[in-house]
Amino acid sequence: MQRAAAGLASVCAGLAGKVYGARIVVLAGSGDNGGDAVYAGARLARRGARVVAVAAGSHVHEQGAAALRVAGGRVTGSDDPDLPAVIAAADLVLDGLLGIGGRGGLREPYATLADLVARRGAGDGPGRPGPGPTVVAVDLPSGIDADTGVVDGPAVRADVTVTFGTWKPGLLIDPGAGHAGVVELVDIGLGPYLPAPAAAGFQTADVAALLPQPAGDSDKYRRGVLGILAGSERFTGAAALAVGGALRGGAGMVRLVSAGPAVAVVRQHWPEALTTVTGDGSQAGHEVEAAGRVQAWVAGPGMGTCEAARSRLAAVLGTDLPVLVDADGLTLVAQERGLLARAAPTLLTPHAGELARLLGGDPADVAARRLEHARSAAAELGVTVLLKGSTTVIAPVGGGEVLVNSTGTSWLATAGTGDVLSGLAGALLAEGLAVSEAAAAAAFLHGIAARRAAAGTVQAGMVQAGMGQASTGQAGMIPAGADPAGAGAGSPIAAGDVISALPAAIRGVRAWMD
Repeated sequence: MQRAAAGLASVCAGLAGKVYGARIVVLAGSGDNGGDAVYAGARLARRGARVVAVAAGSHVHEQGAAALRVAGGRVTGSDDPDLPAVIAAADLVLDGLLGIGGRGGLREPYATLADLVARRGAGDGPGRPGPGPTVVAVDLPSGIDADTGVVDGPAVRADVTVTFGTWKPGLLIDPGAGHAGVVELVDIGLGPYLPAPAAAGFQTADVAALLPQPAGDSDKYRRGVLGILAGSERFTGAAALAVGGALRGGAGMVRLVSAGPAVAVVRQHWPEALTTVTGDGSQAGHEVEAAGRVQAWVAGPGMGTCEAARSRLAAVLGTDLPVLVDADGLTLVAQERGLLARAAPTLLTPHAGELARLLGGDPADVAARRLEHARSAAAELGVTVLLKGSTTVIAPVGGGEVLVNSTGTSWLATAGTGDVLSGLAGALLAEGLAVSEAAAAAAFLHGIAARRAAAGTVQAGMVQAGMGQASTGQAGMIPAGADPAGAGAGSPIAAGDVISALPAAIRGVRAWMD
């Protein structure tokens, strides 16, 4: 507890800037997080901060409260009539209400305290002036599920979270991640005692180690040949976006199977792609075989859901090659899940609505319980699932460690960017990466490229606090997308902008290894 309090106090001192005279409110629950927070308050009070601890639970950590009083701080209750004014005037508010055992949202009086902080206006982040105090969560924001990120009721929304010993999955996965703000990890010596991680967040070094580097004697075939079944007479752009994502993502060659109008668009944008024009559907299954030798397939973007499209998808899934299924392909397999009965690796890349159709559930529930539903789909369907969204969750077939990507920007919420991601992930599959690794690396690069496109000049993946191996079982990991300023900053982008930014994103990641 003293190690946690020392680390927490150090971060708070940096956020306050000038500790002497700083006004700090500690919301202290009955558990260990409350003790951490009160002891940190005592350390700050000894440096001249004006600290008020609010005993919100049935009791407060007695030794911590005594240390705070000795240091010149004071302890009050949640029914103190002056509390609204005290919180409004604070520079920092420490949320030590609940710990990792909290479930189901905040109850009273915790919910009222959290609402009071929210109504007084959380700050705009560390070092940024805001309409109210900067809110610092102790270990994790109270009200979020530490294991899943589920927010099931009132919860604290922090500007900064100081977490201890290891990252908790709920800090990586939305909606919990959206309540955490910028996360700082404090090592308190738990490393030797931690179990295998339940989730890991890919970082620059992880992706750089996976990216294939062509040898001097390499050729287009050895660099990876990707087959893409995408586009139709109505949806011509999907094929061009998937092909562009694959080529800019490193594929040595792309073989496209699509309708004539879509092929014409692809030839204008990507003349290096080899194309097979589909017919009236009578030879639908044979068109896939006629495309030629490939090392992996992407199937689904804009391909339609007619019987001919179903036959082509069945032909792709009938191969012994890795297959990524997206968009219209997901609609087809939701209607006929038997298509996924195959031995070869399969990657599905749904958003919440598509996964809900696959599982027969509610899209809002999928979005709220992302980890649970991604794992459930992987187990039920026998595939690897990349669940797209504000945080991307990759659940491997057979269970095990879930991979989480936090790069990206809210500007990615635009038509066609998913098609680009499919092409990029397909290229990495064709280059020989394992399914989960290809999915995680593609999501990371896709997010970095989008941020570069939106901001104009963003160093690819270079969030300095988050370098090195990223895992919930290891210290020193801050996701590259954790900076809220980076996630939403910049200007609108289109899917083609992400394609254009991919080479620079990849160069930036490779530079990390150099």
